[in-house]
Amino acid sequence: MISVDNVSVQHGGTALFSNISFAINENDKIALMGKNGAGKSTLLKIIAGQTKPSSGAVSAPKDSVIAYLPQHLLTADDCSVMEETSKAFASYLDMKVEIERINEELTVRTDYETDSYYKLIEQVSELSEKFYAIEEVNYEAEVEKVLLGLGFEREDFPRPTSEFSGGWRMRIELAKILLQKPDLILLDEPTNHLDIESIQWLEDFLTQKAKAVVVISHDRAFVDNITTRTIEVTMGRIYDYKAKYSHYLELRKERREQQQKQHEEQRREMADIQQFIDRFKGTYSKTLQVQSRVKMLEKMVIIEVDEVDSSALSLRFPASPRSGKYPVIVEELSKSYGDHVVFKNASMTIERGQKVSFVGKNGEGKSTMLKAIMGEIEFDGKCELGHNSMIGYFAQNQASLLDESLTIFETIDHIAVGEVRTKVKDILGAFMFKGDEINKKVKVLSGGEKTRLAMVKLLLEPVNLLILDEPTNHLDMKTKDIIKDALREFDGTLIVVSHDRDFLDGLVTKVFEFGHKRVKEHFEDINGFLRNKKIENLKEVER
Repeated sequence: MISVDNVSVQHGGTALFSNISFAINENDKIALMGKNGAGKSTLLKIIAGQTKPSSGAVSAPKDSVIAYLPQHLLTADDCSVMEETSKAFASYLDMKVEIERINEELTVRTDYETDSYYKLIEQVSELSEKFYAIEEVNYEAEVEKVLLGLGFEREDFPRPTSEFSGGWRMRIELAKILLQKPDLILLDEPTNHLDIESIQWLEDFLTQKAKAVVVISHDRAFVDNITTRTIEVTMGRIYDYKAKYSHYLELRKERREQQQKQHEEQRREMADIQQFIDRFKGTYSKTLQVQSRVKMLEKMVIIEVDEVDSSALSLRFPASPRSGKYPVIVEELSKSYGDHVVFKNASMTIERGQKVSFVGKNGEGKSTMLKAIMGEIEFDGKCELGHNSMIGYFAQNQASLLDESLTIFETIDHIAVGEVRTKVKDILGAFMFKGDEINKKVKVLSGGEKTRLAMVKLLLEPVNLLILDEPTNHLDMKTKDIIKDALREFDGTLIVVSHDRDFLDGLVTKVFEFGHKRVKEHFEDINGFLRNKKIENLKEVER
């Protein structure tokens, strides 16, 4: 059991959270929830031993292994995918080498009666006991199994890690963590860099093979599928629910309603007491009763009602200028990089007002197709934009392109023109940047706050063809819902690349699947697509 005892964190005199305590038991699967900036990532770093709290402590059994996957990291660039992933077994392999070295030394030494010789025998005995207690591992087979599950191909194994994007390097780190078989796995937004198939593989792994898990994630379906307990960080304290996320939402609503009721009852009671005190303050016969009630008021602990984050509920995209009937027409489009064929003979027609999704494994050409539509790359075939098509584009790394030296207000004020300049504060308020917050520097914002700010920039110019590449990375669930509602109301055409099933559900009506060097059109929503895809896979297995 790992315990968090009276942990507090203060930033510049303000408490992020105070005296938080809870235990993580063997096989617990915990979702750590709360709005952006509540301190979820900080708490995860403290449990991982990466950050020290202002007060309090985290205690764990001596030999327990805690593995931590942060939101952002860089793996080394000096070896292949296979070599880097195999580092998960470094301690096991180092132990084996050390046992062999000591045994070799014992065979050549002849000072059998010396203390140092006895020490060597004790050392090798202790190491051997540990080593042979570990089940013999065919580590290459284990590495292969996990890498394939996370979306790598066998031909990727010898390739240097430097050839892979940040998202794929994140998968290498995730593979190393899963292979260590730790007692506790801490994951901060693990699905940001995974496609739908890899997420489903990770769900199976975490539920069936992992021990204890604590996860921060904005992917509602992922969280619901793997966790059985929810810890909410809010207003500097925590609430611990023995329930998965969707059930926790119902319980939290009931808790707030109960608090509200108790708060109002307490206010009425206090008003009655105060009224009695005011009425009989100078009456000699009532002196003891008045004093008793004054003490009663002083001792009362005010019942607080937890904050309900009701900000940014009215976000709307500006009205879009009318485009032609078919904003995007693609015919027989092929794209290769050298000998590597991304896709060939792809065709698609997207009608005005349609909301479509590009799905498929990473590296199958979704972002390449977006670049073709925007005219950023050369290709074979035809790709045309319809009459008066005006593109608004949100890239995967849009948040990292912000100027970190500017404040939130300056970021928007620099690009606002005309009468929009008078509404900058209102626009920022709609995205939950209120009051003095707008004077914060971009560099101190969390990943979710930066993504929100990048989305604000996208809203400032009227467009009729929105192209969003993984727009929900780093967004908390509330913000994601607000943006999803706004996109539902958007009167232009939408193309969204996303692995987030919950975000796509109820938003898109057509799916383009990228895979095996082709693009396949599905005339159905994301749930219909997933149902049919499982049927297709079963038929392939049966063949």
